[in-house]
Amino acid sequence: MTALASLFAAEAPTVGIEIGARHVTVVRLAPGHGPAAVVSLAVEPLAAGAVVPALNEPNIRDRSAVSAAVARALEQAGARRRQAVLVVPDTVGRVSLLRFEKVPERPADLVELIRWQTRKSVPFRVEDAQLTFTPTGPDDSTGEFAVVLARRDIVAEYESICAEQGVQIGIVDLATFNLINASVAAGNAPDGDWLLVNAAGDYLSLAILRGGRLLFFRHRGSEGEDSLEDVVHQTAMYYEDRLSGTGFSRVVLASAGRESGEPDPGAAADAGLVRRQLEQRLSVRVDSVDPRPAITLADRISIQPTLLDALAPALGLLLRERAA
Repeated sequence: MTALASLFAAEAPTVGIEIGARHVTVVRLAPGHGPAAVVSLAVEPLAAGAVVPALNEPNIRDRSAVSAAVARALEQAGARRRQAVLVVPDTVGRVSLLRFEKVPERPADLVELIRWQTRKSVPFRVEDAQLTFTPTGPDDSTGEFAVVLARRDIVAEYESICAEQGVQIGIVDLATFNLINASVAAGNAPDGDWLLVNAAGDYLSLAILRGGRLLFFRHRGSEGEDSLEDVVHQTAMYYEDRLSGTGFSRVVLASAGRESGEPDPGAAADAGLVRRQLEQRLSVRVDSVDPRPAITLADRISIQPTLLDALAPALGLLLRERAA
C-alpha cells in the first residue's frame, strides 16, 4: 500500500481497479508516455454486505459476488490477464502524519523508527502490518511523513480477488489519496490551502493540503457517531487553530452519489445536501472531483458526470504512476 509516491520505476501501468463497498471500477488507459487516453471503463455495482471495509476484520464477505463483479468489469473493459493497480477503501488502512526532528540516515533505521511511533495506533501487531510511508514535503529532509498501516492479510483479500481473474496487482493504495492525485493531475490543486472531502457513504475522510503537501488527514468509519457537519467543523477549527489556516482557496467533494455508478436522484439529493452544508460552514464554493482535464477519451468513449467520482480514484492512481 502506498501513500502519495510511487513504489517502482517500471513502465507505467495501464489498468486501474477499485473495489469499494458498493461497486467495482475498472479503467484502462492506452499504453505509452503521452497524454493519458482512456480507452475503456466499467463500473459494476455490488450488493450491500458483499464488501464491508474494516481495519481489523475480514472485508470480503461474499467472495463469489465480488469475484463475479470484478470479472464482469474486467471483461467489459477488455482488461483480463494484465498487471494492474488497485484502490481500496480508506477504512482498510490507518493513516498517520509523523514529524521527526532528525531523520535517520539509514532507511532501515527510519522504518524501525516509524514502526516504533505507530505501534500503538493500530489494534493489531505492527509486525503483521503492511507499512508504507512517503515524505509530505519535497523530500525526506523535512522530517514529515504520511504513513499507512494495514493488515497484510486484509490487503491480500483484495489482491486475491483480482488474482482469480488472472490480474497481478503491483500497487495497492487508498481511495482518498487517489482522489487527491486525480485533482492534482487535473490541475485542480491550488498553491494555497485546500480541502478534499470524501463522503463515501460507508465512511468519511477529509484531507487538508497546502498545494501538493498533505497537512492533515482524518477518517471516520461507519461506526463514527459524529455527523458530517460535526467532523467538518472540528476539522476547520483544527485548521485555524493548529495549522494557522487563513481559509481554503478550494474545497473538492467526492460524494456517496458515485457509489452505484448509475444515476440516482436520491443520491444526487444527498450529495447536494452535503455540498450545501460544506459551503455554509466554510464560506467557499465546493467543486466536484473532475479528472477530465488530465485525460483524453478514445473514440466512442464518454464519461457521464454521474460516473466521474466512481472513476476518479482508479484514474488518480494510474495518473500518478504515469507521472512518476
